[in-house]
Amino acid sequence: MKSRTGAVLRCHGPGQQVKAEELEVVAGPDETLVEMRLAAVTQADRSVLTGKQPTQPFVLGSEGVGVVVASSVLEAGTPVVIRGEGVGVTRPGLWGRYAVVPDAAVHRLPAGLDPAAALALLTPALTAHTAVRRVAGVLEGETVVITGITSLVGCLSAAVARSAGAAKVIGLARLGESVDVVAPLVDQIVRVDELGQIGRELPWCDAAIDTVGGPVTSGVLGHITPGGRVAVLGYKAGEFTTIDLHQLIGRDLRILPVNVQRTVIEPGAVSQALADVAPAQLSPPVDVLPADRVGDALDRSAADRRVLLDLTAF
Repeated sequence: MKSRTGAVLRCHGPGQQVKAEELEVVAGPDETLVEMRLAAVTQADRSVLTGKQPTQPFVLGSEGVGVVVASSVLEAGTPVVIRGEGVGVTRPGLWGRYAVVPDAAVHRLPAGLDPAAALALLTPALTAHTAVRRVAGVLEGETVVITGITSLVGCLSAAVARSAGAAKVIGLARLGESVDVVAPLVDQIVRVDELGQIGRELPWCDAAIDTVGGPVTSGVLGHITPGGRVAVLGYKAGEFTTIDLHQLIGRDLRILPVNVQRTVIEPGAVSQALADVAPAQLSPPVDVLPADRVGDALDRSAADRRVLLDLTAF
C-alpha cells in the first residue's frame, strides 16, 4: 500500500464551510494514488455541500487532473483525468494535495491537451461523445450535419464526428452568425434563418446531431437519407417540432434522445472523448483560483465559465 500526507479541503456538514486540514491518504488494492493539480467546482460538489455528503467530515471534488504516484494500471508520472466511480459523491473526492481513487476512475490525459482545458471540456466532450458515437452511431464514410454548430457542444460534436470517421461534416448556423472558430472543423456551413428554415443547399445526410430543436429539427428530417437517424440533445430553438410521419415511416428514420444523466459512462469513454476533441484545440473560458480561495470559487456563477481550483497552491 502507498500513502501520502498533505492538505485537503473537507466539509463538516451542510453549507459552504470548507476547512483545510492535513490528512494521510492510503491507496489499497484496485486504487490509484494521485498527486492532484487541478479540480473543477461542479454542480455535484455544490449538491454535496447542501448536506448530501455520505460521511462527515468529507473531502469534495468529483472531477480533476493530476499525476499518478502509484497504481497497478498506469505508470507513475502519467498525467490523468479523474472522474466517475462515486469519487467526490459517495466516496472521498479530489480537493486535496493527494487523492486516492478507484483504478476505474483514472483516465489517461491525451498528449497535447492542456489540463485546464481538459477539465473545462470534460462534460461537453462526454455529451458530444455520447451523441455522436453511442446514440447516433456515426460510422466511417458517413455525412453528418450538426445544428447549432457554433455552440461548444456543437463544435465538439463536429470534432468527435471527424474522429469517428465521418467523410463530411456540415454545420448549421444562424444567418449573420460568425463561424470563424468552427470553420476548420466542418466541410460546409449552411445557414438557418430566423424562422428556423434551412438553406436548400443542405445535402442528404446519414445522421444529424441536433443541439437546438424546434423547427430546425423538422427541417433537418427532410434531409436525412433512408435508414438515417437524428440524435436530439437540445431545444434552444423551441421545445416543440413538427414531424412528417410520411417521411419518418417511408424513409425509416430514427429520432433518438440523448440523455446523458441516464447514460452509463463506458470504460475508456472519458479518454476517448478527450482524445476525440483534442485536435480541435478549443480553449473555453475558465477561472483558476488557488485552493485557499475555495469559498470564492463556490460563490462564483459557473453558468458561462468553468471554475477550477489550483491544488498545488495550498
